[in-house]
Amino acid sequence: MEQLNLFQGRDESPLKGSAPLAERMRPTSLEEFVGQRQLVASGRFLHRILRNEHLQSLILWGPPGCGKTTLARIIARHTKAHLISLSAVMAGTHEIRAAVDEARRRWTREKQRTWLFMDEIHRLNKAQQDTLLPHVENGTLVLLGATTENPSFEVIRPLLSRAQVIVLEPLGEEDMRTLAERSLQDVERGLGGYSARLTADALDYLVGASGGDARVLLNALETAVLTTPPDRDGIRQVDLEVVVEALQRRAQHYGKGGEEHFNLISALHKSVRGSDPDAGLYWLARMLVAGEDPLYIGRRLVRMATEDVGLADPFALVHAMSAVRSFELVGSPEGELALAQTVVYLALAPKSNAVYTAYGKAMEAAERTGAVPAPLHLRNAPTALLKKIGYGREYRYPHDDPSGWIPEVYLPKGFEGTKFYEPTSRGWEGKWRQSLEERRRRVREHSKETEAVKRS
Repeated sequence: MEQLNLFQGRDESPLKGSAPLAERMRPTSLEEFVGQRQLVASGRFLHRILRNEHLQSLILWGPPGCGKTTLARIIARHTKAHLISLSAVMAGTHEIRAAVDEARRRWTREKQRTWLFMDEIHRLNKAQQDTLLPHVENGTLVLLGATTENPSFEVIRPLLSRAQVIVLEPLGEEDMRTLAERSLQDVERGLGGYSARLTADALDYLVGASGGDARVLLNALETAVLTTPPDRDGIRQVDLEVVVEALQRRAQHYGKGGEEHFNLISALHKSVRGSDPDAGLYWLARMLVAGEDPLYIGRRLVRMATEDVGLADPFALVHAMSAVRSFELVGSPEGELALAQTVVYLALAPKSNAVYTAYGKAMEAAERTGAVPAPLHLRNAPTALLKKIGYGREYRYPHDDPSGWIPEVYLPKGFEGTKFYEPTSRGWEGKWRQSLEERRRRVREHSKETEAVKRS
């Protein structure tokens, strides 16, 4: 299959000796491909596409090193279509139009369809995606996009509607182990010629620390093997220390504005809401290790305190605010302990979203009834004229009553008996539930009495 690669300028062959191990070991067939069984196993979506040589625009969405580019090449090869490979990092409108012209010539001369593989498609701006759209729509190009970012946010809706989004997962530990062992045994493309052996703990660490990213694993494996001298028997014994140095740092698939950022903060929030301090601490640590701004996490903890703990424990908000102030005062890493303490506190606190729910109901009612006037007795009367027309008339001052409270109606006409706030029976909030219900009962009775007097 002839390929046009306008920008990358590299030999596509995985047999090229000077290429990194990850490139040399890149599978060339579905049988050789490792991972993504939910897509490539017999009878699954991609297997059916290849079996029937069906050309359909696809966007492959998944984390780095999970096989997006490899699958795109396999799909193009097995469907006997021409392949044009572009990288959105370097490609612009001019290059897209050049690819369209090449696809038209290919169809005119040989009646051969063309795949356009657009790596990192999320980096195309809206104008560039608009340029691509009509040619995907009319079939001049069949799109194969690859992205690490959620295409729902990064790809324009018209283009997204003309492509099937395929979700790829990080490679599992079994798959990663298979890749490592295959690379150590392959003499032609891998490291088989070096007679290398990894200790069990070194292999376990390599597999676990690579984060499901095949490229990270293979790059670290190659470095570890090549920097380990052979022993007297010609064997390169790669131990744990060598692998740790080769990896330098565990792989973190995280971008502060990307999909994983929102996934992890969502996991943290839901763990706190679910009263699981262990899970909350884990997701907090994951975000901090990945380089997240601790103050962003602090702001989200404030949100959790009001949304999920609420008045079941009013001190939760005080605690969250204090954690933010503590971090501002002492900085990292000491200040991060205040965040951890708050995560545990919020997870253990009694939960109530009653205020959160009540506010939502009140906002909906306010938007729907924005023209309803405030009752006259609740209006301020700073002038004689306003007093004359009834502003503030019949208003009763609660502090004049020995109890500090009187049964009064404060909602406007038409809202009689409306309840926005429904307290739970948990924590501090539960202590006041009965009292609130008693006050509401007395207000209802007072309103009935008042109406009866007016009618008489």
